[in-house]
Amino acid sequence: MINPAKLEEIAKQITDNMPQGVKNLADTIEGKTKQAIQNKLAEMDFVSRDEFDIQSQVLIRTREKLTELEEKVALLEQQLASKQDEQ
Repeated sequence: MINPAKLEEIAKQITDNMPQGVKNLADTIEGKTKQAIQNKLAEMDFVSRDEFDIQSQVLIRTREKLTELEEKVALLEQQLASKQDEQ
């Protein structure tokens, strides 16, 4: 298996040995690429992980409440049917 620390060390050595002009160009390209990606992501309709987790919990509670209400309605329907049968 490849050692990530070794890869990092090799990448650092390569970067350290690059001419300054290439380093500047790489930094510029990296910065512009990050900015472009951030701009595109900002345009998309994403939610944060926290908001997703909150909405997941709301959905779980809503499902639980719906199940409870379904059970109550079924019980009331049974009671109503029993009363109608008695008449």
